Amino acid sequence: MSDKLYGEIAIEEAQLERFANRTRHRDYTVDFTCPEFTCVCPRSGFPDFATIEIQYVPDEWCVELKSLKLYINSFRNEKVFHEDVTNRILDDLVELLAPKKMTVVADFNVRGNIHTVVTATHNKK
Repeated sequence: MSDKLYGEIAIEEAQLERFANRTRHRDYTVDFTCPEFTCVCPRSGFPDFATIEIQYVPDEWCVELKSLKLYINSFRNEKVFHEDVTNRILDDLVELLAPKKMTVVADFNVRGNIHTVVTATHNKK
C-alpha cells in the first residue's frame, strides 16, 4: 500500500490534455487565473507563491481544465526560477494546443522586498 494520498498520485501522473475547439468560425479568448501556484526557489529552497494568468485564442484545440489544474499543481515541489517556470508553462501549452495567441503572466508574491511579474507571449506565425 502506498503512503501517498490520491491527490499526490493524481498530480504525479498528470498529463496536459486537449479537446477539439468546436467554435472555430470565430476568434475568442479564454482566460484562466490560477491563484494558488507554488514552486521552490532553486537557490534558497524557500517556497515561492504566485498567481498564474493564462490567456489564449484557440485554433484547433482547447485545454482540458482538470488536466491544467493538475499540471499547475505539479510545480509545487519543483526548484525553478520565476522566468523559467513562466516560459515552461507557455512552451508546454503552446506545444499541446498550437493556439493563435497565448500569454502567460506569473505574478509572484513579494519576497525580500521585490515583487516579480514575468510575462511570456506566443503569437502563431
